[in-house]
Amino acid sequence: QVHLAESGGGLVQAGASLGLSCAFSGGTFSNYAIGWFRRAPGKEREFVAAITWSGRSTYYEDSVEGRFTISRDSSKNTVYLRMNSLKPEEAAVYYCAAHRERGLYYPDRDSNYDYWGQGTQVTVTS
Repeated sequence: QVHLAESGGGLVQAGASLGLSCAFSGGTFSNYAIGWFRRAPGKEREFVAAITWSGRSTYYEDSVEGRFTISRDSSKNTVYLRMNSLKPEEAAVYYCAAHRERGLYYPDRDSNYDYWGQGTQVTVTS
């Protein structure tokens, strides 16, 4: 059974940077694409970023493009999300999710993902 564990959340001021980690276990890491999503209070879960199983392709939600960077380290079975210039409206619980390689992959669709972590809280003060 695949298990995902997010870490790195915290409280930062607007404009600051924060790095999240998603530790993968219980499966073959290279068989899975990993996505990051977030859910703010009172809002639906939304796509943030994703990286394919090979790491060759990355995808970003428009508002984070150029500020966030997703990467993966196969030696550590971990995916990272580096977030720069954070905004107060980006405060949310951030989740990582794993998509088993098969057929088409729509990185921004949460229904595409097979496993989810418990989430890590990111708070951004103005």
